[in-house]
Amino acid sequence: MVTAVRFHEFGGPEVLRLEDVDVGEPGPGELLIRVDAIGLNRAEVLFRSGRYIEPVKEFPARLGTEAAGVVEAVGAGVTGFGTGQPVSVVPAFSMNDYGVYAERAIVPAAAVLHRPDGLDAIGGAAVWMPYVTAYGALVEVGGLRAGDTVVLTAASSGVGLAGIQVARRAGAVPIATTRSGAKRDALLKAGAAEVIVTEEDDVVERVLDATAGRGAEFVFDAVAGPGVLDLAKVVAPGGTLFLYGALSGAVTPYPGFDLGMPALNIRTYTLHETTRDPLRLRRAEAFVASGLRTGAFTAAVDRVFGLHEIAEAHRYLEAGAQVGKIVAVVEH
Repeated sequence: MVTAVRFHEFGGPEVLRLEDVDVGEPGPGELLIRVDAIGLNRAEVLFRSGRYIEPVKEFPARLGTEAAGVVEAVGAGVTGFGTGQPVSVVPAFSMNDYGVYAERAIVPAAAVLHRPDGLDAIGGAAVWMPYVTAYGALVEVGGLRAGDTVVLTAASSGVGLAGIQVARRAGAVPIATTRSGAKRDALLKAGAAEVIVTEEDDVVERVLDATAGRGAEFVFDAVAGPGVLDLAKVVAPGGTLFLYGALSGAVTPYPGFDLGMPALNIRTYTLHETTRDPLRLRRAEAFVASGLRTGAFTAAVDRVFGLHEIAEAHRYLEAGAQVGKIVAVVEH
């Protein structure tokens, strides 16, 4: 038996329970992982509260798709992994099928990456989701090139910070937006060329000024809602507005006729587009591992909780004050 986090009803962090469960043995195509650290993501908050893009199929339900640990057992047909190897689990599966909020977890081998030398468990639970999300949209799908400008909303999130670094590594110019001026210095330190505080600045004016009126080749938006109309105004002709999150919780209008029919591409993006495609995931792994080796990419961790503090960790995640990733560690 192992300790795992489950919930028996929708609700706030208080519905999360630490329970003893039988983890079992890995089946064909699966690995048993001793979980040392867990990367928290907003998807888990939405899943727990019944607002995720994928509904919970049954209770009690599991949580978690991102973790780091060590391989303890290998299922039939799995190659490339052996017991004792340090690995990371990336979001490439449904939480209806697997969950890594636990001391040990069975996961599909297709969702597991070897952990690069020098990357500890906390870092291994914090780097892949943010960097693969940013890489998958901007580089794999968008074709980001040197000299392009990228506007990143909610830039102090793990994905936002990774997006700054991905843009820098590609030779592009990252412009960060954030609601509060309190995060300005942290974003500049992280590599943002400019920081726009949405409560104080005119986003359209600032981006157009920064690009000599051209606009940004890419906008990478985690907020959605009414603000999309302003973001659409700053996309350069032929550029792309990526919507990868909906933090606003509001209805997102389509910026078309009312903006004079700009030459604008609007595209939703989910991490699974990359992680569930073996070839794309292999390219993403190589890109991120290269950045880690050279020091261009680092794990931006805001705060670490214990697994027994998982409800408190979810409250902190929902408060939105973090700069970087929230991680829960498992003591064995």
